[in-house]
Amino acid sequence: MPLSALTGTRIRERRATVGLRQADLARAAGISPSYLNLIEHNRRRAAPDVVARIAAALGVAPEALTGGGEAALIDDLREAAAAADGAAQPEADRAEEFAGRFPGWAALVAAQHRRIAALDRAVETLADRMSHDPHLSAALHEVLSVAAAVRSTATILTGTPDLDPVWRGRFEANLAADSERLALGAEALVAYLDAGAEREAGLASPQKEVEEWLAGRGWHLPELEGGGDAAAPPDLASAAARALAAEWIATARDDAAAMPLPAVAAALAASGGDPGRMARLLGVEPLRAMRRLAVVPASVLPPGLGPFGLILCDGAGAVLFRKPLPGFTMPRFGAACPLWPLYGALSRPGLPVVARLAMPGPTGGQFLAQALCAATTPGGFDAPPVLRSAMLIRPAPGGEGPVQPVGPSCRVCPRPGCAARREPSIVSEI
Repeated sequence: MPLSALTGTRIRERRATVGLRQADLARAAGISPSYLNLIEHNRRRAAPDVVARIAAALGVAPEALTGGGEAALIDDLREAAAAADGAAQPEADRAEEFAGRFPGWAALVAAQHRRIAALDRAVETLADRMSHDPHLSAALHEVLSVAAAVRSTATILTGTPDLDPVWRGRFEANLAADSERLALGAEALVAYLDAGAEREAGLASPQKEVEEWLAGRGWHLPELEGGGDAAAPPDLASAAARALAAEWIATARDDAAAMPLPAVAAALAASGGDPGRMARLLGVEPLRAMRRLAVVPASVLPPGLGPFGLILCDGAGAVLFRKPLPGFTMPRFGAACPLWPLYGALSRPGLPVVARLAMPGPTGGQFLAQALCAATTPGGFDAPPVLRSAMLIRPAPGGEGPVQPVGPSCRVCPRPGCAARREPSIVSEI
């Protein structure tokens, strides 16, 4: 049974809660009051059998006194302290003491932190969906249009008491029809918002379908290692998605052949995850090294390195691929400042762009973005070059350097006074 340095504190707090005197508890546990006093003030570590007798006298499980069941709670408290934003800075180094003395309050704080984090993720997801989902936009437009028609008709009926009976009948018929359309539109909108992941996947773009399929596979296709092959999954909703999946599989197969996992692991250890150094060690182009680095399994990454996110775009700025990273908002379309390094690389092909980006909010963090643009000539030397830009993202390691504040998009970014803001934020409006 593991004994915590706060076992005595827990015993004292529990004894006070149940109203037992120190002498009574010592007698029930078969030890002297002076020995119990030393234990309660954490000056003497109690043997496991003594803790078991004290726990029986207090009517609790021994784990409640030793702290064996609160490791996850302490981790949650430390995570909540690290995510704190503002002038108040919780004492993260005293999380164990807080959990030991006030387990109920500690559990409440941890639960509230988890709920806030979940709500933040939901807001980001809904904001991205409202901005870029054409089906949702069309449904909202239909509901608002019908609501405006109902209001207009109702205003005419209530504001014109001497309206001709024939016209009144027509307006009332229109009002009934528009009301039915409004009800049906609202029901369809609610059904669409409440749809499960399977239905949403069928309505997604081909690119999103492929990304969701890869996410379900952990972004890594182990059957491609060692010269293996794979087929595009037949359950993708569209032929375009299956074609994109086949293209990605071919690319991933070539990457695995050029950069076997043992060689990648050795290059990671030698380079510290720097894609330029990895490319030189592996004898490949930097963009290929970045692509491979983003999808290797976590078992290949050295301790403390990664995970990695990746986003690819073409010369027009259209996003071709996204592997999200927790805490870092990756827009599906352009016009968002987290993608500035990606687009900055397009203006200087062959030259790396490195930036430390800071996301807003209490759950935001700092990330290291490394971007590079490469030009190819698949149509021949005389044909216009084809540009591809890639940005590798990972949690920023410790160190000095300028930090660039960014946000998910202007419409939902809470940062005040941003010189690059294009439109007011609904968050600041609220």
